[in-house]
Amino acid sequence: MMVEESSLDRYRWAMWALPLMAMSVLFEKGEAIWLSLPGSGTKCVSEEIHNNVVVLADYVVISDDHVHPTPTISVKVTSPYGNNLHQHENVTHGQFAFTTTEAGNYLACFWVDGQNPSGGSLSVNLDWKTGIAAKDWESVARKEKIEGVELELRKLEGAVEAIHENLLYLKSREAEMRTVSETTNARVAWFSLMSLGVCIGVSFLQITYLKQFFQKKKLI
Repeated sequence: MMVEESSLDRYRWAMWALPLMAMSVLFEKGEAIWLSLPGSGTKCVSEEIHNNVVVLADYVVISDDHVHPTPTISVKVTSPYGNNLHQHENVTHGQFAFTTTEAGNYLACFWVDGQNPSGGSLSVNLDWKTGIAAKDWESVARKEKIEGVELELRKLEGAVEAIHENLLYLKSREAEMRTVSETTNARVAWFSLMSLGVCIGVSFLQITYLKQFFQKKKLI
């Protein structure tokens, strides 16, 4: 009887733990980042994201200088192929949102504008969210009139779908990397054979030339 109760407890724990693990994995995609911008220069952050993923980010300048107005910054967000997704100048805060159409590293760069009275570094708080973490669940709940357990199940369903999509993306990337590796290995093998053939041919020509040279000199 005790064994059956222990097994039942483990089963119940697993039923609760798996959804929590799934949610924790997904919600790691929403995180706040603190950037310290130097007086001159640019600081960038990037994330590798696959196709058809919603990205939402808020940024705000934090300054310890309470004497002068808050310095302004410039922001530029680009896709893996260099397409401009967001660009603002002379701002102290802002937001950008887009749905990815290219797989790869998305880059967000920040730099301090010229009008910085303090001349020192600035701190920028960047709240970067992707995938399910960027979804407005309050709007979904109001629109579909769901709440409580049903809403949590909907979140869990979205988390599982996102995990499945991430696994498929990683699988496709692994297949691409394997193809590239096999192609590279084949090219290296052919190049090695060609190099060996060239070396053998050059050696044969050298031996033939030396043999003819010594015969003309009547050394052999």
